[in-house]
Amino acid sequence: MTATAAGTAPSPGRGVRALRAVAIASCLPYITLKILWIAGDRTGVPDGSTLLDHRARMAVANGVSVVLDATVVVLALLLTQPWGRRVPAWLPALPMWVAAGLLAPIMTGYPLQLAASVVEGSPPAPSNSEPFLDAWVFGVVYGGFILQGLTLGALFVRYARRRWGHLWRGSVGDPPATTAMRATVTAGSLLALLPAVMHLLWAAGATTGLSADRVESRSTDFYLVEGVNGLFAVVAVVGTLLLVFQFRGGAGPSPRWPLAAAWVGSGTLGCWGGFLFLVTALPGEQDQRAAGLMVLTYAVSMVAGLLLFSGVVSVLRRRAA
Repeated sequence: MTATAAGTAPSPGRGVRALRAVAIASCLPYITLKILWIAGDRTGVPDGSTLLDHRARMAVANGVSVVLDATVVVLALLLTQPWGRRVPAWLPALPMWVAAGLLAPIMTGYPLQLAASVVEGSPPAPSNSEPFLDAWVFGVVYGGFILQGLTLGALFVRYARRRWGHLWRGSVGDPPATTAMRATVTAGSLLALLPAVMHLLWAAGATTGLSADRVESRSTDFYLVEGVNGLFAVVAVVGTLLLVFQFRGGAGPSPRWPLAAAWVGSGTLGCWGGFLFLVTALPGEQDQRAAGLMVLTYAVSMVAGLLLFSGVVSVLRRRAA
């Protein structure tokens, strides 16, 4: 093993460089499509697509999407370069929380949609009553997202183990959580019950709170996505409660898996809740407007995710101290 100077990190190995290359390359198709659409190109956009109805709004949304996916490139470099160990902790942690929350449901749901499409004999795509995008676009985009999630996840686990591995040694409840931490997590868990119940109800076929357009356009993909969203809401609550509340009658389990569940689950609640809240709050046609309960579900999901994430951060800070 080659010796390194004190205080410096060794250069990444071949496997790490390969993961970094795949993470960066998997962003290119998505970024390329978004830039083409901003420029007015219609590659992958069929005639009559709803994306053509609001060009200015879609240009802004596509611009934000380009920035978000470009962040993956920066993260891939930060997680694998020696200078990445010297940046403030929040700089890699916060974007990775967002990335985990946004990518985990896609990584779980899209393979399920593919399996369902094989059974039904139709390509997976969001269920809309009007044209949206060509079917091949979803395979390219979601395939890229899955590669991003796998590679970034592997790189972040390596980075976190080297920089913060001491934070999840020992057992849950050591040191004990403060009253404020427990109150925050309890509030977040109670709020998370609403999105968990609603997503599972929608997955089971209930129409309560759905817009008329959404009810009419439901498909197998819709039920699978709602089921995945409900599952991650449950994972968020269970993981965070296990992380914060001390076990009685002996030492608790390792905080590693509760921390992972709380991290990803709270990110899904907070980030997807916030995104869907913004989407449903936008004005639209009368039959496409989300019902108040649907908007409330997404808003509560966003708040619950932030509260649970606050509990996770408090646990990590307390263990670091």
